[in-house]
Amino acid sequence: MMSHDHPFADYINDPKVSSVMLEDDGTFPNNARLPLLVYESALQLRSANPASLIEKIFSANRWGDSWRNGVFGYHHYHSTAHEVLGVYRGAATIQLGGPRGITRTLNAGDVVVIPAGVAHKKIRSSPDFAVVGAYPREQHWDMCYGKPGERPQTDQNIARVPRPATDPVYGTDGPLPRNWPTED
Repeated sequence: MMSHDHPFADYINDPKVSSVMLEDDGTFPNNARLPLLVYESALQLRSANPASLIEKIFSANRWGDSWRNGVFGYHHYHSTAHEVLGVYRGAATIQLGGPRGITRTLNAGDVVVIPAGVAHKKIRSSPDFAVVGAYPREQHWDMCYGKPGERPQTDQNIARVPRPATDPVYGTDGPLPRNWPTED
């Protein structure tokens, strides 16, 4: 349950979380250690500037280097950082985990936390679809495409990416700390 002393409590719903493990498919490493997390209707976007609101929520929870845009229409992943996407407008169907992965429709107010190594791609979207993306502070993203020669370096990178200290939406008591194991 969302704490009322959270600075953005009026804009955050109690989490409805889906947790999905996405295993290596031979091309895309995905992440056999950390599940993909989808937070359905996590955010109440009754702000005049919902993108700015999402950036502030992510930043307050130590996720930064944010950007605004859509999701690329080709499979890609990051081997050096985890990523969060917060949908602030429209809807899109996103494929996660590569061509044999899963598809999810994300709507305004939904958030998806993508572990390092998990491929993602936009299949289709409404014309107004837009997200805010961010990364845990101290993590710097790269772009990987599942091309020959990327591995085993990307596998080594993924194994070294630490679990973030906080959930990008809910902070220290959120779904991420409960669903992502701590390092040994």
